[in-house]
Amino acid sequence: MNQAKIRLSAKEAELVLNTDWILTKNEILKKSKQLLEALMEEQQKFIGSCKYLPAEILVIPAKISKGENYKGLPYLVLDHPRYFDKENIFAIRTLFWWGNFFSVTLHLAGKHKKNYEERILSAFPLLKEQAIYCCVNNEQWEHHFEKGNYRLIEEMTTADIKKIFSEKPFIKLAKKISLEEWNNAPQKLLNDFGLFIKLAGE
Repeated sequence: MNQAKIRLSAKEAELVLNTDWILTKNEILKKSKQLLEALMEEQQKFIGSCKYLPAEILVIPAKISKGENYKGLPYLVLDHPRYFDKENIFAIRTLFWWGNFFSVTLHLAGKHKKNYEERILSAFPLLKEQAIYCCVNNEQWEHHFEKGNYRLIEEMTTADIKKIFSEKPFIKLAKKISLEEWNNAPQKLLNDFGLFIKLAGE
């Protein structure tokens, strides 16, 4: 047995004896889920007011899921609406990622990308004003905002966006909110959701 690999550092030895931090973590995750549950109810009001959303996405109930290891850290995800099949995607994903941010993402692929591409391009000036990011990655299942995954639309031209849309089978637009804004996050997340849902189905 390799003793060096299983020895605890001084910091680890301190934490393994401390129950407060893990109980506090559990409480924060509980409150994060409550925040997403309350947000989901408000989101439904927006969805109900949109006339042109695809019927197929309205029959699938919202879902909150959680995990412990997106790049080593806990997260919770609210998908509402959510439609995922092998080729077609229509989803708005609200993410809480421990130590990083909240985010709201509009994710379109297949026929839904085709249906809404021109509408999104026509809203380019609005998106530039709202600190929205566009995914530039070829991998559509990454959610961080590091270089190579997202680029701020404010720094892009219409030609840049058109090129990205033409080269990729999906569109992802996202907005992030600092965890330091926790108390204001529910309204900010709802506002960003409203922007994306109206962009797709007003």
